[in-house]
Amino acid sequence: MPHHLKFRILEERLAVCRLEPAARIPKWAIDGQFFCVARTPDELSVVCSESVVPKATIAERGWLALRLEGPFPFSLSGVLASFARPLAQARIGIFAISTFDTDYILIKKDDCEAAMAALETAGHENIGKQPSNHKR
Repeated sequence: MPHHLKFRILEERLAVCRLEPAARIPKWAIDGQFFCVARTPDELSVVCSESVVPKATIAERGWLALRLEGPFPFSLSGVLASFARPLAQARIGIFAISTFDTDYILIKKDDCEAAMAALETAGHENIGKQPSNHKR
């Protein structure tokens, strides 16, 4: 299990939106640099730039994404747990998103200072901000 991870803070402010399960994926949801869409029988969830979310949309706004510096092989266990544990111990809620190469941990903007302190104490390293126009 990895003990010391490197991460970057994405500059773009994000929202986590809840749409009806049969809703079409709205164009506004997929226009930004960072977005994630998940459909289940119960809901359509969209994480996207908070600046594009219509006011009438059910959404939790004010999230920042912390990008773990991967890639991490699928066989590596404990990556997410080693990062989430110090945040949980500091009573900081998270929203986790995994991709093929890495993990993103969303935290509320208001929790950023406390989150950075908890992660640093746990031995994780903030290696700077990732501009919102980053191309991978």
